[in-house]
Amino acid sequence: MSSTLASSALEIDTLVHRLRRHALEQPEQIGYTFLRYSEAGNQSLTYGELDLHARLISTQLRKKGASGKPVLLLFPSGLEYIAAYFGCLYAGAIAVPAYTPHSARDLPRIQAIVADARADIVLTTTEEYTKTTRWIKKAPDLARLTWIATDSLNICEAELWQGSSIDESALAFLQYTSGSTRTPRGVMVSHGNIMHNLAAIHAHWKVDETAHPVGVYWLPIFHDMGLIMGILSPLYSGYPVYFMSPADFLQRPARWLQAISDYRGTFSCAPNFAYELCLRRTSEEELTNLDLSCWEGTGNGAEPVRSSTLERFIQRFSACGFPHTAFRPGYGLAEATLIVTTRYKQEPTAIKTISKQRLEEGYVEAASSVRNDAKQIVGCGQSIDNQSIVIVNPETLQRCESSQVGEIWIAGPSVAQGYWQRPEETASVFQAHLATGEGPFLRTGDLGVFQDENLFITGRLKDLIVIGGRNLYPQDIEITVEQAHPAIIAGHCAAFSYEHEGEERLIILAEVNHRYRPQTNLSSTGEFSQVDMQEIIKSVRRAVAEQHEVRAHQILLLKIGGMLKTSSGKLQRSACRKAFLQGILKTWNSQEPVGV
Repeated sequence: MSSTLASSALEIDTLVHRLRRHALEQPEQIGYTFLRYSEAGNQSLTYGELDLHARLISTQLRKKGASGKPVLLLFPSGLEYIAAYFGCLYAGAIAVPAYTPHSARDLPRIQAIVADARADIVLTTTEEYTKTTRWIKKAPDLARLTWIATDSLNICEAELWQGSSIDESALAFLQYTSGSTRTPRGVMVSHGNIMHNLAAIHAHWKVDETAHPVGVYWLPIFHDMGLIMGILSPLYSGYPVYFMSPADFLQRPARWLQAISDYRGTFSCAPNFAYELCLRRTSEEELTNLDLSCWEGTGNGAEPVRSSTLERFIQRFSACGFPHTAFRPGYGLAEATLIVTTRYKQEPTAIKTISKQRLEEGYVEAASSVRNDAKQIVGCGQSIDNQSIVIVNPETLQRCESSQVGEIWIAGPSVAQGYWQRPEETASVFQAHLATGEGPFLRTGDLGVFQDENLFITGRLKDLIVIGGRNLYPQDIEITVEQAHPAIIAGHCAAFSYEHEGEERLIILAEVNHRYRPQTNLSSTGEFSQVDMQEIIKSVRRAVAEQHEVRAHQILLLKIGGMLKTSSGKLQRSACRKAFLQGILKTWNSQEPVGV
């Protein structure tokens, strides 16, 4: 390996510069360890090895003329994914993180990404290419691509790599949105965007004050939270990280907790549903083997943060040493690279008890003494450095008063460059201006208020349900639904509305646990009888009417896995609504697809 950074052009601080420095100063230091549960033996990469593989892949990409062009990454979770990502950065190519298709159902999303990115090259492994071949044959647009198996390259060619100029405004990767609201769009993230966001994470989480920082993650690498927090942030700050596949976590959530205990993890993060899974599916026996006293900071974001989840998690796992100060609720989105707000180390989590009635009217104010008027919202922390957040009335484009709910607008170095090949959408989303002319700002589409130096998220603008002049937040109704009957699976409910003959109608979907055994008789097949289903539906209808004073027009019970979610586990309300309107939902209630 060369004793220098190979090029004076790498003087700008980028991830390439950081990895090269780690590789030169501590080549034997293990940077990444992949925890394998289905196969024997974990796998690790030192900084020196990662640099070597990144240079090798970069050399091949430059031979193919990939510099400045999108390159699709199709890998399962693992070390090969990380090497390929850095190989793209080393080559000056634009990485496009994705995942290998496991069935024909995955092809449309992959095809949509390829078509939108206009990618010509795919990086994968020999094994994954072999597995994917049968799906590729069904998709000519994928078959035409140049496929490179990174594990089949001649390692000697790594020495041919030469550093080149990296401008902070150059694109590092395209982060394709999860598709929870619409067709996936490629967010253009520059090298400068990444470095600003990573510096903010490093500062807010006070990594320098941690004696032996260690990351432990399970999140998908192809999503913004998994990539930025789980892979890039540890490299930026120079500490080791252990990670596992999302499937291994979902199969047994306690694996994540056990890995934190075993490897003395200090940092991690996950959506709210992951902490709920740990609560529901960690046995008392598994609890006795955990020592979580090392866990200094764990982010909670990507979906609504529930105060009840935080409280119950702390209550149950404090017996294992979990610190009550470890939770760090945050807010972020791919269009802002990742982190927008987060809580500083050792600061208490801000939780407000507010009036549901006033929230429906568009204000965040203290709850009254009226029965069922109270709800809790969780503060997502302070804005990261060198960034502006304003709360805006989306109709008048005026700044909102402190208690008024509005759309969250952001400006700062972490805000991405726009959507790839979509100038009109880029202009409307990334180049918004206030009525005063101040701007440009990123319009997030999320609703909230900024109070007591904390951002409180109240919902999403396009998910808002307006019935009888009242603003109803779907997540509030969904919490009511999952608590209405023990057969309903927490985190697997969806509430939305549609207009019919001038009337806005509320629709509720809920997954039902087939293992639940009601007191009434089951059918001979072991499935719920019509009597059982009607009892669940009645319980939901009654709870929604009592707590939200609104009538559910239809309540549909889904089998396990029937709820439409992204690959990261995020609820796809818009997709659920679309499936309902198209009449293609399959439910317990009917053998035939149902809907409008």
